[in-house]
Amino acid sequence: MRCLAPHPAGSYLSEPQGSSQCATMELGPLEGSYLELLNSDADPLCLYHIYDQMDLAGEEEIELYSEPDTDTINCDQFSRLLCDMEGDEETKEAYANIAELDQYVFQDSQLEGLSKDIFKHIGPDEVIGDSMEMPAEVGQKSQKRPFPEELPADLKHWKPAEPPAVVTGSFLVGPVSSSSTLPCLPLPALFNQEPASSRMCLEETHQMPMPSSSSSLSCLNLPEGPVQFVPTVSTLPQGLWQISGTGTGVSSIFIYHGEVPQASQVPPPSGLTVHGLPTSPDRPGSTSPFAPSATDLPSMPEPALTSRANVTEHKTSPTQCQAAGEVSNKLPKWPEPVEQFYRSLQDTYQAEPAGPDGILMEVDLVQARLERSSSKSLERELATPDWAERQLAQGGLAEGLLAAKERRRPRETQVIAMLGKAGQGKSYWAGAVSRAWACGRLPQYDFVFSVPCHCLNRPGDVYRLQDLLFSLGPRPLLAADEVFSHIMKRPDRVLLILDAFEELEAQDGFLHSTCGPAPAEPCSLRGLLAGLFQKKLLRGCTLLLTARPRGRLVQNLSKADALFELSGFSMEQAQAYVMRYFECSGMTEHQDRALALLRDRPFLLSHSHSPTLCRAVCQLLEALLELGEDAELPSTLTGLYVGLLGRAALSGPPGALAELAKLAWELGRRHQSTLQEDQFPSADVRTWAMAKGLVQHPPGATESELAFPSFLLQCFLGALWLTLSGEIKDKELPQYLALTPRKKRPYDNWLEGVPRFLTGLIFQPRARCLGALVGPSVTALADRKQKVLARYLKRLQPGTLRARQLLELLHCTHEAEEAGIWQHVVQELPARLSFLGTRLMPPDAHVLGKALEAAGQDFSLDLRSTGIDPSGLGSLVGLSCVTHFRAALSDTVALWESLRQHGQTELLQAAEEKFTIEPFKAKSLKDVEDLGKLVQTQRTRSSSEDTAGELPAVRDLKKLEFALGPISGPQAFPKLVQILTAFSSLQHLDLDALSENKIGDEGVSQLSATFPQLKSLETLNLSQNSITDLGAYKLAEGLPSLAASLLRLSLYNNCICDMGAESLARVLPDMVSLRVMDVQYNKFTAAGAQQLAASLRKCPHVETLAMWTPTIPFSVQEHLQQQDSRISLR
Repeated sequence: MRCLAPHPAGSYLSEPQGSSQCATMELGPLEGSYLELLNSDADPLCLYHIYDQMDLAGEEEIELYSEPDTDTINCDQFSRLLCDMEGDEETKEAYANIAELDQYVFQDSQLEGLSKDIFKHIGPDEVIGDSMEMPAEVGQKSQKRPFPEELPADLKHWKPAEPPAVVTGSFLVGPVSSSSTLPCLPLPALFNQEPASSRMCLEETHQMPMPSSSSSLSCLNLPEGPVQFVPTVSTLPQGLWQISGTGTGVSSIFIYHGEVPQASQVPPPSGLTVHGLPTSPDRPGSTSPFAPSATDLPSMPEPALTSRANVTEHKTSPTQCQAAGEVSNKLPKWPEPVEQFYRSLQDTYQAEPAGPDGILMEVDLVQARLERSSSKSLERELATPDWAERQLAQGGLAEGLLAAKERRRPRETQVIAMLGKAGQGKSYWAGAVSRAWACGRLPQYDFVFSVPCHCLNRPGDVYRLQDLLFSLGPRPLLAADEVFSHIMKRPDRVLLILDAFEELEAQDGFLHSTCGPAPAEPCSLRGLLAGLFQKKLLRGCTLLLTARPRGRLVQNLSKADALFELSGFSMEQAQAYVMRYFECSGMTEHQDRALALLRDRPFLLSHSHSPTLCRAVCQLLEALLELGEDAELPSTLTGLYVGLLGRAALSGPPGALAELAKLAWELGRRHQSTLQEDQFPSADVRTWAMAKGLVQHPPGATESELAFPSFLLQCFLGALWLTLSGEIKDKELPQYLALTPRKKRPYDNWLEGVPRFLTGLIFQPRARCLGALVGPSVTALADRKQKVLARYLKRLQPGTLRARQLLELLHCTHEAEEAGIWQHVVQELPARLSFLGTRLMPPDAHVLGKALEAAGQDFSLDLRSTGIDPSGLGSLVGLSCVTHFRAALSDTVALWESLRQHGQTELLQAAEEKFTIEPFKAKSLKDVEDLGKLVQTQRTRSSSEDTAGELPAVRDLKKLEFALGPISGPQAFPKLVQILTAFSSLQHLDLDALSENKIGDEGVSQLSATFPQLKSLETLNLSQNSITDLGAYKLAEGLPSLAASLLRLSLYNNCICDMGAESLARVLPDMVSLRVMDVQYNKFTAAGAQQLAASLRKCPHVETLAMWTPTIPFSVQEHLQQQDSRISLR
């Protein structure tokens, strides 16, 4: 603690010399205010326990230990207190005073002046600790720390009746009845003395010599009152210190350092009771709230650290360490029911799935963020970062959760959301979190509860928090009330996982509904969830949600503490999964053949980015390879699911598949994927569906609940119902494609896979598609629906659709496999295709490339902010029909480097020639840095022997905008100036921004130095950049270099005065190409205006001079305008 407080001034207590006597000192005057906190209204112990993990109001009595060597501080609390002091000035000042008191009493080699106010704010209950069992002699005291309202109104004048003595392995504090002294008794006799003997007065202190084999020391006689063991201050020299003085309220303070006898060696006292502080519920620590252990605070100065008795900083006895370890190991961490529940919970989550279900691939965990969908909308959507801008969660799952927990405020519920599209493996990931905790890889949590959200759509209002934690998980657990009470004391050690959060009914209202039940008060499940999200129940826990980023759910997650996104499989991971699948299935001889079949279908290989679809492909490959060597995968998703369900449909009861499809559609309209057994039309259909794996019992569900194994299977069955149903009118069928949403009563496309499956089922040949599922009996109905959809698709104009709808149209026409519709769509594609801000997944890049090749025309692509992966970007760039493309600078430079390393010279050359950045707008510091990397790439390329010439992207850039604002602008502009001369064709340089870049005079001076190299510059906009007369002078010095090219110069809204106007007027006749000059809203007066007007008369080539400014009298401006009509006052 020395780093937190200065040393007191004045005389100090000198170190004792020898061991024959105890030093005695007299109190002197105290210089400096060491007790500022204690003179205020703040209670130091209450201040410390703000950071206590235990709720003071709900604190319950916990088990006490009377062993002197029991160390019971929770040092995580102390560490967080020190960290929070960094940002809280008020808390920092208050705690610094406490630290000074600690240093003043315990650490300094000399001690000067002990004020009587030292302990006047600390009552007997607070000194002893929480839930302390008080002796009868002291009176009936509360076992809990008093609330602020229970304390006296004037804390400064509150004095305890008699502070109890405190006995420690290293430190003794206690009152002495009078100033008379008596010989000290040996320390072991202290525990055997009668209460009457404790009334002896202490007038003189002696230090008696002891044998060298024993570290025990003659000690002292204590007055009546409780005695408390507090192991602290191990660095004091062996001996007994007495500090006495008048006017302190404490007769004497004794500090003893030596061996304290073990509890087993001390017979139970008849009158004097020795108490221990309550132990921390998580692990042993120090009983002193201001004395953390050395292991928990390694960075603390040594004098502030504590150790057990008989351990010095020079030598530690191995025997003592071993004995201490044995005692520590015997101390139970939790009560036995809690330990049993903990082990049963571990057993629940520790089991790993067998066979292919147990295959887990390490996928990237990406930090996600929300952004506004448009400048005019307040709604937020998941941002789409460029590939190189993705921020991966370093260290994987455990480090990500730990980092997120460290960033939260104390005692605040933390909400972490894991987002991902359907089939990305969110539920598998949630299971992996539970298993990681059970295996000890998430030590920051004592308990993890995983609850599938489909189990929470239950009626009734008789649920409690215990039911949510113990009864609705994968397996109901039996837990005593003591277990729940323990969990409520440490909610910060609880992780609650809510899987598939989008399946909850009206989940968007949880943050706004009123809920204030007590933990034991029954309410509805909706009320429990509202209490959790509003931080009224289990406050301080961690809520981990997995959900699809759709609709209002995204808006509710805008205030989440951390957002992550599952990125899915890479191409290499998908192929590795196929190999492991056949290895786990015992079909290793088919691994190579299966991988070859998948590579022959690049469309399905791109869809293997989704773990669910990758598993479906493996299941179909397994079935096909069992039939023979002539196996071949389909080329569409519709064909994939027809192949999986074909044999199951033919072996089922008549009409069973159609009935199951109807159930899937009806559930999807209600945003559900679970159903009850009684919802099946017959027991035969239910038995068949369960036997074929089309429905199954989900984890945590009741025996009567069933669910579809995957969301895409439910989408396929829903599309099958739309195809077979006669209840759907023909004119309503196009709305289910969701390509042109209606303004009134739009279709809720919750089953987002339905449009693609619907077109595939209707248009693909009957024999190998719809007929293979339900037979030829529905041919007439399907033919009529096919005509309706064909007419609708051919009326569409792809050039009028948004980027997301255009991609969906391409997917639908690809699934249809109908040549006429496909040719119509690709031939109507516009030549300039912009996907700016639209996420492009691997299947999107594949189908887009196929459409561009079939179109037979040239295209220019804008792929910025699409998150396209390097392989997809390379495949699109390599198409001969793509003549120009724009993409993120960082992604493009990374692609070039990858192609160069792999020796793909032709593709590298094509990627360099087609890339363009015209026009370029720098809106962040990263944009400027990426532009610098592009210029550096050109310089490296130009210096290489095998390549020559400039990069077209750099050579052809004509317009450059710089809009970073007043904070980043001055920092980034020097970096821009360094590379500005590389753009030899630059014509328009715009340094104006709505928030003002403020490059200032220094920026103008740097910019002017580059003018000789900017031979093509025609427009220079320096508006709103805080330019003064000095900047105008520097600009005037450099402008002659642009005399032959500059057409427009704007200095609007700067700080140019008369001297600056004079500098500009002097150079104006030399600017022979200048046509427009804007100096409005500056600060020059009539004198400066007259100088500019006089210079304008010498410049017949100038067409307009805009110079209205409020500092010029209007009459002067009118007079100047009458003399020269080219002067504009607008």
